[in-house]
Amino acid sequence: MLRVYFTSEDLARVRVASGPDYLWEISNSVQTLQRADGTREFGEWRRWARPRLPESSRLLTPLLPPQGCSPDFLTPTYGDRESLQAAVDTLVRTPRPRLRADLTRVAATRRLPGWTTALADGDGAALHRLGQVLGAYHRQVMAPFWQRVRAHIDADRVLRVHGLLDGAVDGLLAGLGPRFRWRPPVLEADYPVEHDLWLNGRGLLLQPSFFCWPTPVTLTDGALPPVLVYPIDHERDWSRPQPSARPDTDAALGQLIGHTRAAVLSAARTGASTVELARLLGVTHPAVSQHVKVLRAAGLVTTARRAGRSLHVATAEGRALLRSGACGPGAA
Repeated sequence: MLRVYFTSEDLARVRVASGPDYLWEISNSVQTLQRADGTREFGEWRRWARPRLPESSRLLTPLLPPQGCSPDFLTPTYGDRESLQAAVDTLVRTPRPRLRADLTRVAATRRLPGWTTALADGDGAALHRLGQVLGAYHRQVMAPFWQRVRAHIDADRVLRVHGLLDGAVDGLLAGLGPRFRWRPPVLEADYPVEHDLWLNGRGLLLQPSFFCWPTPVTLTDGALPPVLVYPIDHERDWSRPQPSARPDTDAALGQLIGHTRAAVLSAARTGASTVELARLLGVTHPAVSQHVKVLRAAGLVTTARRAGRSLHVATAEGRALLRSGACGPGAA
């Protein structure tokens, strides 16, 4: 079990990450690929991804097994992580003491391949090679899928905002899902080992993750800035790869013209349920569902479900369309 201990100062410093973290998603997905469970959530993605794995990805599996600890430096808590390249550059600059400490700790629990000795010594070539492997892995099995990852993490963030608005920080922490139990001032979570994280006034970053499974993840070193990576809810079709270019995209977009659909997309910018949309637009629930279905097929809206409630959220592409004015009041 994981126990996170809050002070009143910590409760004022709880944050939800602004989007997916490239290196956490890579790490979690490498681990998820090696698991046999989670078929409903990841089965289709695994079947799609495995034939596309670059040969170099075999270097990642000893560092990121499906069970057991992994080096903290693979998911840095500092530096620029707004793009994949920036995140990899931050990782490549990891100080030697951190590399050695992390790999020594991991090596105490299992045997690591010989090449990690150079990595622990801070060898520049070994670090550069690791950066290349991470980049190749992302390009091959994650980049074509990244739009969907970002869309569903955006949807999860909207759920967190609603939890915060409805119940303050208590509502946010209590709504993280069935694997969490908020017993103030301690947040408990299912975890493969016993682990206590004392925040001591530093606050906590909540990082939603598409590929985190089945339990949340945190850094092993409690002295590092606290982060709690948690699995988002997955709908049955969330694991289907959705490359950026799809044959039916133009046809789906062609169906978007119309005042009602534009209004649905606009309302979904900050998240809205089917009931809220029907009330706002003065249409029936089935009509809302049909409009949302078309918007979702075009990649402009995603739907998150929690406790029997459907929340429709505009994706980054949907918000861009709204900003362009193409879906404004003048649409015919």
